[in-house]
Amino acid sequence: MTDSASRRARVRAPELIGKGGWLNTGEKQYTLADLRGRIVVLDFWTFCCINCLHVLDELRELEEKHRDTVVIIGVHSPKFVHEAEHQAVVDAVERYGVEHPVLDDPELATWKQYAVRAWPTLVVIDPEGYVVAQHAGEGHAHAIERLVEELEAEHEAKGTLRRGDGPYVPPEPEPTTLRFPGKALLLPSGNFLVSDTTRHQLVELAEDAETVVRRIGSGARGFADGGPQEASFNEPQGLALLEDGAVVVADTVNHALRRLDPATGAVTTLAGTGKQWWQGSATSGPAREVDLSSPWDVAVFGGRVWIAMAGVHQLWTYDPAAGTVAVAAGTTNEGLVDGPGAEAWFAQPSGLAATAERLWLADSETSALRWVDLDGHVHTAVGTGLFDFGHRDGAAEQALLQHPLGVTALPDGSVAVADTYNHALRRYDPATGEVTTLATDLREPSDAVLVGGDIVVVESARHRLTRLRLPEEAVRVEPVAHRTRRAATEVAPDRLRLDVVFQAPAGQKLDTRYGPSTRLLVSSTPPELLLKGEGADTDLSRDLELNPEVAEGVLHVSAMAASCDDDDTNEYPACHVHQQDWGVPVRLTEGATDRLPLVLAGMDEQ
Repeated sequence: MTDSASRRARVRAPELIGKGGWLNTGEKQYTLADLRGRIVVLDFWTFCCINCLHVLDELRELEEKHRDTVVIIGVHSPKFVHEAEHQAVVDAVERYGVEHPVLDDPELATWKQYAVRAWPTLVVIDPEGYVVAQHAGEGHAHAIERLVEELEAEHEAKGTLRRGDGPYVPPEPEPTTLRFPGKALLLPSGNFLVSDTTRHQLVELAEDAETVVRRIGSGARGFADGGPQEASFNEPQGLALLEDGAVVVADTVNHALRRLDPATGAVTTLAGTGKQWWQGSATSGPAREVDLSSPWDVAVFGGRVWIAMAGVHQLWTYDPAAGTVAVAAGTTNEGLVDGPGAEAWFAQPSGLAATAERLWLADSETSALRWVDLDGHVHTAVGTGLFDFGHRDGAAEQALLQHPLGVTALPDGSVAVADTYNHALRRYDPATGEVTTLATDLREPSDAVLVGGDIVVVESARHRLTRLRLPEEAVRVEPVAHRTRRAATEVAPDRLRLDVVFQAPAGQKLDTRYGPSTRLLVSSTPPELLLKGEGADTDLSRDLELNPEVAEGVLHVSAMAASCDDDDTNEYPACHVHQQDWGVPVRLTEGATDRLPLVLAGMDEQ
């Protein structure tokens, strides 16, 4: 047995349970016993979460390279009510090109069995059915690959490794014109340009919003410039018209901005390197030399292209004249905090719309409509935070949205919101402070464009554009309010020990060349919950003092650790950043636990 194998903790893996059943298996239902002899990686994800989408992309290479020994299983664990709908999970699996089995767990049964606390979380199970590692957040693919290679060698030697084809069965492709379109743009010609996200193309439609004029892009995932047939995209989303008539495209999974010349169909790259931005990367500079992170939408405001940088919860800008990019607002912390741009917090901004004086944005994970003024200050019109959502009209302070992805400025100064998970188009009027519902019975609307007196909605999960007459009066909708489905963790009042568990992956050590390699940031909602322990420090453990007068709330924990190859002979060791944000709902209860462990990487052995 190898040294690392003898050091490794092993816990018997709980069974996989999910009321929604299995997807991508040709309707076969699986148990862990069926997978014995294989290395199983459980990916606890939910389709709203940008970090989960990053992990899907990180795992593609591992999946391909170790196809005969590794079975990746997505355990879909919903945050929003809409994500508990089985058809919505089926749609998401196709939308994001998930090429492994998925267990639909709408009641979070398996999530609870594995004591998961964050999206995404990866759990590795060895060929004998034991849990040998757990990782929260993104950036762990290198560590998991190393562990997989160790497990392959160890269980090959023991005779407990079973090679062969995996249980993945691809679904039949559907013959629709568009497939999960993301965003749309009205071209000066009167035609529509649509990002056909799942097919990795842009599609120009005639004025009827149905007839295909041309397709731009090869249709295969890729990152190549060139003519309309040679160029390639990777899940493109936002579109905006530049002053010179060109279109800027948010090429989301390529972490890039692209430029389309509508006259020739030629595609070039404006910004991004194709690599994902990580903590410590440059936050400004020549656009082609700076990493971006899942740009989801773009809009021209104040002479610059603003970018909804969903992957790092920020707004960036691209200056076409100077050819540079820079952070404009957001700290990379996930949440809802207003104020000057440098201090504001966002949560996956996904839709932008500019007027002369305001940049409106759909901040999807806080189910919020927000805006930036000409001075760069951030304001919230609708929404309260990460955990409250629903469908409620009325005064903006108590109105609720559910994970909106798009926003459209209307001629009277109000804004339409593509309220994605409510399958609705909503309207906010700044003059009255009221939220109303314009239309229901849409299917995951993700954007809308104004065409005369009509509004054309991107009905993403119906694979089409839908034209609506803007009504004089809003539809009345029965109010519904929800909270995130996770149960609160019961903790003792007064003192609570917070331990973020991080063990450097095998063959690596903490990177201390430039000082401490770890960072822990703690805050709470409401702020009065924390009497002591708020703020940033380098120690991954901290004693918190909770206010016994506050019955329940949310602890916001952000942790980062950097590790490098443990090889003193290598002057330039490969280094990796591991990071995760947790929002932990807590309820103060006498006699409950006084320790809160959060696993960043490794196993909690206390």
